[in-house]
Amino acid sequence: MREKLIQAVEAFGIKTQVVSVQHLDDLRQTIEGLLKEELLDEGFYMKYLAGFVFEPPEELREARSLIAAALPDPQIRLHFNWKGVRFPVLVPPTYLHWRERDTKVEEVLSDSLRSKGYRITQAKVPKKLLAVCSGLAAYGKNNITYIEGMGSFHRLAAYYSDLECDQDNWREPVQMDRCTDCIICRQACPTGAIAPDRFLLNAEKCITFWNEKSGEIPFPDWMEASWHNSLVGCMHCQSVCPANRQVRDWIEEGVEFSEEQTDLLTRGVPKDELPAELLEKLDQSDLLEWFDLWPRNLQVHLDRVESHLL
Repeated sequence: MREKLIQAVEAFGIKTQVVSVQHLDDLRQTIEGLLKEELLDEGFYMKYLAGFVFEPPEELREARSLIAAALPDPQIRLHFNWKGVRFPVLVPPTYLHWRERDTKVEEVLSDSLRSKGYRITQAKVPKKLLAVCSGLAAYGKNNITYIEGMGSFHRLAAYYSDLECDQDNWREPVQMDRCTDCIICRQACPTGAIAPDRFLLNAEKCITFWNEKSGEIPFPDWMEASWHNSLVGCMHCQSVCPANRQVRDWIEEGVEFSEEQTDLLTRGVPKDELPAELLEKLDQSDLLEWFDLWPRNLQVHLDRVESHLL
């Protein structure tokens, strides 16, 4: 049944791996070990890792397996108008329309298992670590997960199931073989977040770590405006990675903002004071979730436009 599930969902563009629920403790020990060895920045841990739960929820206490799943996900290109200039700003994979994508994955998995009498429920576990240890993905030097045929352009999901899984392909966290003699991503990272002497990313140096913080927190003085290439997140390492050669140009067009709308977003006008047309555009484009980041994150792109006008 495990193999049949993997084959069945591939018809929907979803890749999966199934491992025993007994590996929950392996996931927990790995995360706790990194923290104990002080290999994780405390701020990074509190923001991204502290919310994990390493036991099945009440609705599926009898879970027998963990399912790691991935769905392809593109970059989205937004356009802004400012002082007579129309310019693009990217949003990397995984940031937009994630609810719809997660719903699709869950529906496909649930439908595939329900007919056989099995159930699933979401798992609050480290998805990247689960994907790598299950054999679904491998890490790059940038600590981003890569999947054959998808590169890093995918969204991960994790579920518990009562599907039996007596045997699996669990392994220790691994890096892609091609990373061994490759330093392209490290050379492309302007902040030095990808260090040559450690497996983990220096999260506190990562642009993504900073531009996902609350919009009230300014960027550090050492971070140059020219380094920003996305509205949120960063594409420096992903855009040059050889493992993304087949997908790096996968960009879907998003919405465009007039000069007046761009000004409102940069000034941080509250949602309830925005014109209905702009609010609807943000909502339909799934951009409201990052609303409080706009004034800070968008401003660096406007500054670059203005510098070219001088």
